[in-house]
Amino acid sequence: MIEINVVRDKQRHIQSFTVSGHSGFAEQGSDIVCAAISALAYTGVGALKDMAGIDSYIEKDGYMECLVPKNVPDKKRQEVNIILETIVLGFKQVELSYRKYVSVLDKEV
Repeated sequence: MIEINVVRDKQRHIQSFTVSGHSGFAEQGSDIVCAAISALAYTGVGALKDMAGIDSYIEKDGYMECLVPKNVPDKKRQEVNIILETIVLGFKQVELSYRKYVSVLDKEV
């Protein structure tokens, strides 16, 4: 199962997300669930880098972690929020269709 953890601050701004695991929906290379989640995650970190100047993620086989720096200026924070809320919405849409293979935990800390 792919587990996605979204962490928000008290203002409900996304501070980080992690994606870990493999869906097990199909064989590696043919797994549409993994492909969908990977596409969303990589689009998100790519947009953060190209549009907001934030390049703060790590990835390795079956794992990605994206951290938003705490000192993001307010104007840029709006762009960051739009990017991250969009990909989290995408994660949740995939979860709705493939609950056996994807779990999204969206929490405030």
